[in-house]
Amino acid sequence: MNGDIIGPVVRNGRPDKGMPPFARSDQQIASLVAFIHTQLQQAQTSGGRRGTGGRKGVDPEDLQSGSAEAGKQYFNGAGGCVNCHSPTGDLAGIASRYEGLELERRMLYPRGAKSTVIVTLASGREVSGTLAYLDEFTVGLVNPDGQYQSWRTRDVKYKINAPAEAHVDLLSKYTDADVHNLMAYLQTLK
Repeated sequence: MNGDIIGPVVRNGRPDKGMPPFARSDQQIASLVAFIHTQLQQAQTSGGRRGTGGRKGVDPEDLQSGSAEAGKQYFNGAGGCVNCHSPTGDLAGIASRYEGLELERRMLYPRGAKSTVIVTLASGREVSGTLAYLDEFTVGLVNPDGQYQSWRTRDVKYKINAPAEAHVDLLSKYTDADVHNLMAYLQTLK
């Protein structure tokens, strides 16, 4: 009611989910709440019809407006996708596992991509594993044996490899054609 739930979320953010806080006036929050309520009402009263057939969602063929060849060139070239992915490795059969918007969502906003870290101790010894925790005071990892280890950041040096960051960096660079072309190419990987 009147933004009493969404207001604090917008103002304080949800740092644990990656949402930063936003300084907004009460009027701006009220306008945002009104917009969300209007969109929700429109979605609920539309009956889920999309064109004909009474279906919700987007058909995979609706997302095939790009060029698979141009997508392959982007994948291997300007997009830099080939630096982390392989059509015969991690992406082999991806179009058989995901289709339509789910495939596009995974391409644009990958989930579950684990960051790794190499921690260099004062002695020069390196310890590596999956990044488990990082803030301005502590860096923690899970080593290959499954054990959690942590250090004060001021006592060590560390280097993080965060594969999902490449996807985040691309979001501001993609053109509509890039997205459609990449989707067309990924849909060939069955």
